[in-house]
Amino acid sequence: MRLLAVLLAALAVPASAPANEPASASEPPARTAPAVTVAAAAMAEVQARVPVSGSIVARQLVQVFPQVSGYEITEILAEAGDSVTKGQVLARLSTDTLSAQLEQAEAEFLRAEAGVGQAHSTIDSAAASLTQAQATLQRVQRLRQAGTASQSALDDAVAAEANARAQAASAADGLAVARAALAQAQAARRIAQLNLDRAQIAAPVAGVVVTRTAELGALAGGGTDPLFTLLADGAIEMSAEVIETALPRLSVGDPAEISVAGVGAVSGTVRLVPASVDPVTRLGIMRVALDAASGVRTGQFASGWIVTDRRQAITVPAGAVLADDAGERVQVVRDGVVETRPVRAGLLWDGRREIVEGLALGEQVIARSGAFFRSGDQVRPTPAEGAGP
Repeated sequence: MRLLAVLLAALAVPASAPANEPASASEPPARTAPAVTVAAAAMAEVQARVPVSGSIVARQLVQVFPQVSGYEITEILAEAGDSVTKGQVLARLSTDTLSAQLEQAEAEFLRAEAGVGQAHSTIDSAAASLTQAQATLQRVQRLRQAGTASQSALDDAVAAEANARAQAASAADGLAVARAALAQAQAARRIAQLNLDRAQIAAPVAGVVVTRTAELGALAGGGTDPLFTLLADGAIEMSAEVIETALPRLSVGDPAEISVAGVGAVSGTVRLVPASVDPVTRLGIMRVALDAASGVRTGQFASGWIVTDRRQAITVPAGAVLADDAGERVQVVRDGVVETRPVRAGLLWDGRREIVEGLALGEQVIARSGAFFRSGDQVRPTPAEGAGP
């Protein structure tokens, strides 16, 4: 009974907490602000670009045709790929017939020259005859006045003087005819000389031989194809297709960054902007002048970009700019508090977005996942790795 009483007394004493247990163990823990990645608005270069693609073409092709036809090609002195200078001989034609024609023209010229000399002699002879006839007529007229000459003698003297005058006029006309024949012979000789000179097919401009159709033994001018096709001055460029919506941004002189198949990067500038747009494809054709680069040939595929604008501007990571029907905005973090701020964004370039207005240089913005926060939210900013442009 005594043991039972002790046990009941022990149960009646209320249990007490251990002396070393904290009094606040039952209170809920304090909330920790979420960590966010932030980046500072920084100055960086931004670019506006227009994509283009097309083929490498010649700026100016020059076709070389023979200027005399029907003569055999006896020599070929240039091949496709050769660089030539202006006036360099590319091929030669047979000159046998052309040389004979020149000799014939020379003979005709000499005969015409002799004809002019003969006409001068005829004029001198006619002038002497006219002088004699005039003297005779004057003598007969005096004799007739003295009564010592008959009327028939006077009539004969008058007729002789008229005939001599006509002969003098005819001799003058003969000189004009002889001079015309000389001019004609001179022109024929010049043509014959030109034809002989044209037996040498020369390059009209400096450049590169693109194609050769001339063949030994063939008759020049026997077909419609040129004997040679030259790339004038070796100048090549890109014929590029560009979408119609990008045309207002293009200007002559805009820099271009082009990649040529099998060659690599080649710089250039816009030489011609499209004057029209294909109504089916909605594309315009522009020309991009390329800088000199080895290995670039006509017909190669090329693609690249036209840089229509390039400037320094305040930028933030592209993911920091949020956009919806209400406009564009960024989440600015100041003293650990989020501020939703409207901005006007510009160009997107190299993973960064231009901020035209609404943000100052150096201000911190949430770099990503900013849509999960609202103005007044408390956060723990963490600088982004490699923050900056």
